[in-house]
Amino acid sequence: MKTIVVIPTYNERSNILEIIEKIFALNINGLEVLVVDDNSPDGTADVVKELSNKYPIKLISRAKKEGLGKAYVSVFKQILLAQDKPDYIIQIDADLSHNPKNILNFLNKIGECDLVLGSRYIKGGGTENWDYVRKMVSRFGNIYAQFILSLPYKDLTGGFKCWKREVLEKIDLDLLSSTGYNFQIETTYKAHKLGYKICEVPITFTERKTGKSKFNLGIIWESFIKVLWLKLKTL
Repeated sequence: MKTIVVIPTYNERSNILEIIEKIFALNINGLEVLVVDDNSPDGTADVVKELSNKYPIKLISRAKKEGLGKAYVSVFKQILLAQDKPDYIIQIDADLSHNPKNILNFLNKIGECDLVLGSRYIKGGGTENWDYVRKMVSRFGNIYAQFILSLPYKDLTGGFKCWKREVLEKIDLDLLSSTGYNFQIETTYKAHKLGYKICEVPITFTERKTGKSKFNLGIIWESFIKVLWLKLKTL
């Protein structure tokens, strides 16, 4: 089985070495890492190029920062057009907020599901180093998306996921409209509407120790509007 771990980056020079080393320390057969970098001015891509001499890593360098959603769409398209396609595709953040050890749990669970979500809001999951406001915004956002889209999953906004390749092949990537973190809600919703089995496994999300968080008011606003838009499109 071949697995590709996709890591989107923008100014993650201080974190990318550690997360890549932790991923390959898991010793998973057939695993590759694909880093998609949005022209980070801090030289993230240079670190990735150096690491590619030691590990099976590929770098996709994009011309500019266009948002998480567009970065993922770009790399998913390249993966699905490749001759040597993976069986599983894993999304993970570059800032060490996701523990790479959970990749093992994802791969154990994907045998009985089509998409595995890393969930902060089921038994065994949680968050660390978040203030009260961040916790409330996240919980409200998930409850709001669950209610509007009639979805049973507890964590729709997380970015730690494992896909069977055929699910992404069935989703029309060209029709995805989210540029920010709403991409996570939109893709899960599309998979659900196509009838795929979606499971959740508990994870603990730890706020980044270095670098600047990309979470902002614009992300909240996009999610609020785009969730309504997704619902209206299916009425």
